[in-house]
Amino acid sequence: MAFGRILARAFYERSTVEVAKDLLGKVLVHGPAAGIIVETEAYLGGDDLASHSARGVTDRTRVIFGPPGHAYVYLVYGMYECLNMVAEPEGQAGCVLIRAMEPVFGIEHMRKLRPNAKKLEDLASGPGKLTLALGITRAQNGADLTKGGLVVRAPLEPRRVEILVTPRIGIRHCADWPLRFVVKGNRFVSKQ
Repeated sequence: MAFGRILARAFYERSTVEVAKDLLGKVLVHGPAAGIIVETEAYLGGDDLASHSARGVTDRTRVIFGPPGHAYVYLVYGMYECLNMVAEPEGQAGCVLIRAMEPVFGIEHMRKLRPNAKKLEDLASGPGKLTLALGITRAQNGADLTKGGLVVRAPLEPRRVEILVTPRIGIRHCADWPLRFVVKGNRFVSKQ
């Protein structure tokens, strides 16, 4: 299956909220598998206490403050990796959590990595499911998303995306902030 061009660094060097919205409908590719991004959440710097960057630069968060267009991958609940994409100009904190995707290529490969997913809709409908299905681990933390094996591409034929905005889910701090973005009506988004 053919996809469009890899998104350039300038795509990520913008407001985190803009990047989170604009990632919807783009194609996330890792190795032999790919899917259309259908759900994201924005995590801001500064007063956003749900963001890992709220406490400033640490060994763990250094990548968030680095150049845009890099992956920030961390472990949650001691068992699931989560993929984030660094936004904002270098030195400013901001990243976008990729919450769900619609599998479009390498589906059999994804099924081998997620053998318990019974339906296609369950394969990558959550941040932990998505990283498992694509084989993304903390080894990709800091990876340059503009080249290499983990990239985001424009779709070959762009389609209009209607965006639904909701509060973020699965967090304690700043949970009511309207920073979760989903492709309206898409059956591959995570379940609340």
